Amino acid sequence: MVVCTSTSSLFMEIFLDDFTGIDPRGKSPSEIELEWFGNIYRRDLPQLTTRAVLMGCLLGAVMSVSNLYVGLKTGWGLGIAITSCILSFTLGAVLRRIGLLNSNLSILENNCMQSAASSAGYSTGSTMVSAVSALLIIQGHHMPFWTLMAWTVLVAVLGVFLAIPMKRQMINIEQLPFPSGIAAAQTLRSLYAKGEAASRKAKSLGIAAAFGGTTAFLRENTLSWWPGCLKLPEMIEFPGRLAGQNLASWTVSFELSGIMVAAGAIIGMKVAWSMLAGGILNYLLITPYIYQRGIIQGLGYKNIVAWSLWGGTALMVTSGLLTFALQWKTVWRAIAGTGQIFHWKGLKSADRGSNSDLSKMDGIEVPGSWFMAGLIVSGIGIVTVQVFDFSISWWMGALSVIMTFFLSVVACRATGETDITPIGAMGKITQLSYGIIAPSDITANLMTAGVTAGAAASSADLLTDLKSGYLLGANPRKQFIAQFLGIFAGAAVIVPCFYLLAPTPDILGGEKFPAPSAQVWKGVAELLAKGLSSLHGSAKIALAIGIAVGALLSALDRLAPSRIRSFLPSAMGLGLAFVIPFWNTLSIFLGALIASIVRKTRIEGHIIPAASGIIAGESLIGVLVALFSAAGA
Repeated sequence: MVVCTSTSSLFMEIFLDDFTGIDPRGKSPSEIELEWFGNIYRRDLPQLTTRAVLMGCLLGAVMSVSNLYVGLKTGWGLGIAITSCILSFTLGAVLRRIGLLNSNLSILENNCMQSAASSAGYSTGSTMVSAVSALLIIQGHHMPFWTLMAWTVLVAVLGVFLAIPMKRQMINIEQLPFPSGIAAAQTLRSLYAKGEAASRKAKSLGIAAAFGGTTAFLRENTLSWWPGCLKLPEMIEFPGRLAGQNLASWTVSFELSGIMVAAGAIIGMKVAWSMLAGGILNYLLITPYIYQRGIIQGLGYKNIVAWSLWGGTALMVTSGLLTFALQWKTVWRAIAGTGQIFHWKGLKSADRGSNSDLSKMDGIEVPGSWFMAGLIVSGIGIVTVQVFDFSISWWMGALSVIMTFFLSVVACRATGETDITPIGAMGKITQLSYGIIAPSDITANLMTAGVTAGAAASSADLLTDLKSGYLLGANPRKQFIAQFLGIFAGAAVIVPCFYLLAPTPDILGGEKFPAPSAQVWKGVAELLAKGLSSLHGSAKIALAIGIAVGALLSALDRLAPSRIRSFLPSAMGLGLAFVIPFWNTLSIFLGALIASIVRKTRIEGHIIPAASGIIAGESLIGVLVALFSAAGA
């Protein structure tokens, strides 16, 4: 369940007005590509340089830690297209200023950095916080290190290679918007056009990162041996009692952490107020009622969520699947267009003739031979890991790879048209399919769906970055190489950090790392394996209510007049509140509230840099503290 895949919604009304793609109306595919090659392609600017790739991989490795940390806390996968643009520009400017770079980075080098950073920071972590974490909770032990490393790399690699045949059809010919890609391209343009404004944003990011890091440093009591060191409490408890118990027992506290506040600033007000409403409903109304009737025996986050996750999970899964189904036109276009994405050889002979520019265009696109080689190698690798490490039948593993291609096409088209990647829905389709194929095999259920979710995320991320490059005039083959290399940098960091942050299974699903995505995936897998008979009667009622509410909200959001839709809660936000502690929903709402106020001022442009800085600073210090603790420091 990755429910937030883009940070660009704050910018859409600005950036879409400046869209400078090719108008495809009335033009043949050859004419469209000729226009781009002649008018937009910037062949003379440096792009895939060693410094751009190394800096992008380094930046992405850092961002992968932040996304893992935030994902284990909230279940959100924060898309980082815009964040990576700002960070790559800032890093280049800082290194140039201190003399480590002898020249400024070109805009295409920054775009290359963005691709590598985005791949490392986002593509490698989607299954880590969902299927892999769910399997850890269920099995009670970690899989071997090299198994997880191979799995993470292979799934992400499969995703980037699956995107190859989609790129020319969806980006070059159909000109799908991929709004985050447009926003990222326009962000880079504005940063290069307005040096002073970019410098101020860089300072905001640096100050925010220092604030976030200092907060984590003092909260974790890193210098406990020093008597004069300030120690910040982890929680600030509110006075008062509910149903005879203090409010902290119901998770009603304020966590002294900036990460969730910053995440709320990025997520936006609609989802945030929906989460707060869901938190109030769950922790202040429903849970006290069922506690007083003896349905749950104890309080605290783990005891409460063991019951409440069923209603929340049902709401989110139903909403995700129904929203996906209501986008049937997008689904149909994806299915109908599957054949077109493989027809480029025919197009060359029938439509292109001997035009030298079109031949040169073929020379900068990613060749189909790369797609076939990557699909074969990564597909065989994934099936091998499934067979030997997860005891999944080879044909089930092969089927999961085949399903992943078609579901990735649908997910990428949804991303291109709406800026929302339905990773959760894609994973649930595979889970439901394997619930029929192998009804009692929880491992197969999770790790086949993990292929779909992870590869779909990786494909959509690459196409979003390729859209940015397309608008900036980048060489797509060079951009693909940067994206591919970023996978290895991200995996090299995120896999050991996962073992570091979750050394034992009991940490996941607890107060520090609620791991809501893992809880949802685990719940669906167990429900498909064990059936409804394993649930308490009240949980079955919650499940039914969650299904009904999820269906109703999805239908209304799609079919109701716009004046009504603006007042509807977010189904994902409402459901997620039943899976994470109340203090998280409170912090996220406060962050969104602060951002909505700041957005009306002249410093609106500092929201994303400051929020990104807080998340990066605090999560990195949190990982370092865990590292020192593991080392016995």
